[in-house]
Amino acid sequence: MRLTTVTRAVGVAAATALLAVGAVAQAQASPSAGYIGDGYANNTHGVWCVQHLVNDVASSKGKGRPLDEDGKWGPNTKSWVKWYQGASGHSLDKDGIVGKGTGGWLLLDGDSYYGGHNYCYTYVPSYF
Repeated sequence: MRLTTVTRAVGVAAATALLAVGAVAQAQASPSAGYIGDGYANNTHGVWCVQHLVNDVASSKGKGRPLDEDGKWGPNTKSWVKWYQGASGHSLDKDGIVGKGTGGWLLLDGDSYYGGHNYCYTYVPSYF
């Protein structure tokens, strides 16, 4: 009888843990970040992510890491976002705005540690 009780308790604890993990993953997996660009530069985490991911792409194309990863939106960051939009091969508008299209591709093209559905996913707009 005791083994059944212990087994049941372990099963309930495991199910509760899985529900908690699922709730956390779902809370972070929301494409609700606003655009990043002129007039919306108070998202310092988002700007840092854009700078980091653009640096990753630039580095992979032999351009080094041209941006300071300081979380501050400015003309240099905007210029390199435009560069990325033109060099990415994804038919993005070269407007210097990181919306859901540019953001989504940056998340996929940048490093997998910060991109994809990892840290930067919460701060960079995307369609997924």
